[in-house]
Amino acid sequence: MGGSDMQFCLRWNNFGTTMTAALHSLHEGGDFVDVTLAADGMQLKAHKLILSACSPYFRDILKNNPCQHPVIILREVPIEDLEAVLAFMYEGQVNVSQTRLHTFMKLAEALQVRGLTDTQNTRARMEKEMYQNL
Repeated sequence: MGGSDMQFCLRWNNFGTTMTAALHSLHEGGDFVDVTLAADGMQLKAHKLILSACSPYFRDILKNNPCQHPVIILREVPIEDLEAVLAFMYEGQVNVSQTRLHTFMKLAEALQVRGLTDTQNTRARMEKEMYQNL
């Protein structure tokens, strides 16, 4: 095997945390946003790439409507829940009060948010809780 055939694996050890922080910063600063979500009489800016990566629902909408900066209107959606869903999409975690948890999860399910509505994980978690309560 010649020297030119050798391959080297170069790894950025904190890639995930760095990218998460960068995405959060871009979102907070409103930099390069290319989609608007309208709910509860208010508007939130976001990135198509993030919405598409985190939600098959948004991916389908954005793929089938290739506008430069679409406005997606979400009816009967509390803005607090939409803000929390976006925070989850950008940061991978979110704190939700017990009083908002039901409506938050209902919205996450409607939007098919990955990490919150994965049916296989949800089913396994529910089965585990059932066995613990026996």
